[in-house]
Amino acid sequence: MEKKYKLTEETINVCGRTLHRIEALSNFNDVEKGDKGGFIENENNLSQDGNCWIYDDAMVYGNANVYGDAKVYYNAEVCGNAKIYDNAEVFGKAMVYDNAKIRNHASVYGDARVYGSAEVYHYAKVYDNAKIYGNAMVCENAVVCGYASIYDKAEVFSYAKVCDYAEVYETARVYGNAKVRGNAMVYGDAVISDNAKVWMDAKVRGKAKIFDNVRIYDNAKVYDDVVVYGNAEVYNNAEVFGSAEVYGNAMIYGNAFVCGHAKVCGNAEVYDNGAVYGDGLVYDNAEIYGDREVHGNEKVGE
Repeated sequence: MEKKYKLTEETINVCGRTLHRIEALSNFNDVEKGDKGGFIENENNLSQDGNCWIYDDAMVYGNANVYGDAKVYYNAEVCGNAKIYDNAEVFGKAMVYDNAKIRNHASVYGDARVYGSAEVYHYAKVYDNAKIYGNAMVCENAVVCGYASIYDKAEVFSYAKVCDYAEVYETARVYGNAKVRGNAMVYGDAVISDNAKVWMDAKVRGKAKIFDNVRIYDNAKVYDDVVVYGNAEVYNNAEVFGSAEVYGNAMIYGNAFVCGHAKVCGNAEVYDNGAVYGDGLVYDNAEIYGDREVHGNEKVGE
């Protein structure tokens, strides 16, 4: 097999390893014969097949492998047992290491880090100072940026976006057009989907399911087996937990809480120190506020 590149005598030392700058031996893709590329430790780091290439001062070493039509450029670093392949790109000052995989048309750039056994694939983008690690997966058209962290076995996919300082971890999933941002945290088996948004210092955990056009923000907490959907909002210091349901255009805010098997729906509002629990039902245009409590089988509506 005719080789497309060779190792030159120009070397650098990285972590006790000697890396060689590469030089193209033929024309392919946007590379011309004689072009100098980035640095590799040996030929196992960059395939002699396909259009894959390492540009600029990028480095690939250890057992890392770049193949297919993948590109690594600028000052990116790929090491450990990481694999970059298909049409994936890693650039900027991004680092991919351990057993991480970047594939398909995915892009990792800026100062992003992908490590552990994490995978980024399809058309997903990870950039800025974002971190993807553990067994986390970011795929399809998802975007993770800012200082966001996705880890453990969490998944972010479809057109979802996680940014700022948000964290998604354990086995949580964020997908659809959902957005998690600010200092928000989504964890446990929680699911955020559709056009739902979780931001500021809100926390969603347990087996909570948040979907449709729901908004969870401020210091709100939603957890356990809760389901929140429709155009509902939970904010301020409100809490929704147990097996409660909040839906329609309902709003839970202030220091209010909804729990047990309670339901709040329609245009109802629960706020101040209001509470709905047990099998309580608040519906239509009802307002529960002050220290008012709805519990047992009580139903309040207008």
